[in-house]
Amino acid sequence: MTAAARPLLLVDDEGAFRRGVAEYLSGSGFAVTEASTVAEALEQLEGFAFDVVLTDLRLPDGEGTAVLQAARARYPDIVVLVVTGHGSIRAAVEAIRQGAADFVTKPFQLAELDLALGRALERQRLREENTYLREQLRERYRLDQLVGRSAAMQEVFKVVETVAPTTSTILILGETGTGKELVARAIHQLSPRAGEKFVALNCSAIPESLLEAELFGHTKGAFTGAVAARPGRFEVAHRGTLFLDEIGTMPMPLQAKLLRALQQREVERIGEARPIKIDVRVLAATNADLEAMVKAGTFREDLFYRLNVIPVQLPPLRDRRDDVPLLVRDMLQRLGAQAVPPRTDVTFSQEAMRRLMAHDWPGNIRQLENTVERALALSPGRSQIDVSVLPPDVRGDKPGERGVAIALPEQGMDLERELALVERVYITQALARTEQNRSRAADLLGVKRTTLVEKIKRLERMGLGDGLL
Repeated sequence: MTAAARPLLLVDDEGAFRRGVAEYLSGSGFAVTEASTVAEALEQLEGFAFDVVLTDLRLPDGEGTAVLQAARARYPDIVVLVVTGHGSIRAAVEAIRQGAADFVTKPFQLAELDLALGRALERQRLREENTYLREQLRERYRLDQLVGRSAAMQEVFKVVETVAPTTSTILILGETGTGKELVARAIHQLSPRAGEKFVALNCSAIPESLLEAELFGHTKGAFTGAVAARPGRFEVAHRGTLFLDEIGTMPMPLQAKLLRALQQREVERIGEARPIKIDVRVLAATNADLEAMVKAGTFREDLFYRLNVIPVQLPPLRDRRDDVPLLVRDMLQRLGAQAVPPRTDVTFSQEAMRRLMAHDWPGNIRQLENTVERALALSPGRSQIDVSVLPPDVRGDKPGERGVAIALPEQGMDLERELALVERVYITQALARTEQNRSRAADLLGVKRTTLVEKIKRLERMGLGDGLL
């Protein structure tokens, strides 16, 4: 076999035909191994990784599809061509559905075989090239789970890669939904603490009366309901990273205790005077203007400067519109892989992508992901998502011009889930516009606050509440 020869397994029970084809292919750059039965072919496949399999569909001991399935199972990228008679076109089409690259019909000219092989190998080359380019694009324009090719995001990547190996406290700034926790996780993964715990705490999601205990822990009987001693998040994150999200909502008395913990590298559980030494790197994030809060007297100046050692500013999605196609592609791949059955080849039409790029996205990446998930769910069986399934505000509809945007799929639908997905989109937008203020968000949606809270809880029970609670 020469270095350039490609290993090919030829399976056919007609000896003269097989030898003639083998001789021709050997002169066309292939190293041919012959087999006359399914059993012989399977034995050859067990012992060698072929680039190409050319198999008849009718063999003495079974169907050529058994060879096809075995080849594809062992080598998913292998090129398989099937040979069939005039009366077995349907079988050849079924073989293609099972993964065959093409078929040729007996009797055929050797030039036809050349053409079919050439087409199949070229398609394989293009697939490999596209996969390589996608991986290159992914590596070049992503950092951990962060995705972006815009100049603003490349600057974020540069800062993250520079500061991650240090021990400095970092303050991550950005609007709601811009990916602040993703940045924090990327910093942790790129740091010497990557093998230890990453502990996240959303300061706005925990009642003020419980936040201190969550941070610093408590002893048994320290307060009503403290039936057992419990370590706080600082202790849990020992030797790792503690991420404090929405730090601007932390009450002033607790800010003082946090400052002491950062300065002294120790904490005290509620109900216990014994200090506990900690080794924790703290990352904080907020969508609020902390400097303005310092001037207003609602955030401690000394804590602000202790946290703001290295600020990382995340741009809103409206300022990085050229990242939208990259983000959408990444979301489709991830969400499509989770679908049942998986849908990894779905794309948006050019017009739909244009609308996505034109939208301002007040809820930023979180809102975009909700929109992509909704569009995917409302496009069952489609390989391309069109404008009709986008939310009215993303489509650019004027008030009163919404009309009927979708049709009932032939196979039916889960109406409760589809309506819940729509509700989730609007609730996310309302919370984003009001900086997570549920009372104001409820006013925007025209419902009572209690109704909004119940809807959020229902979405959580349905597995759709991520980012809402």
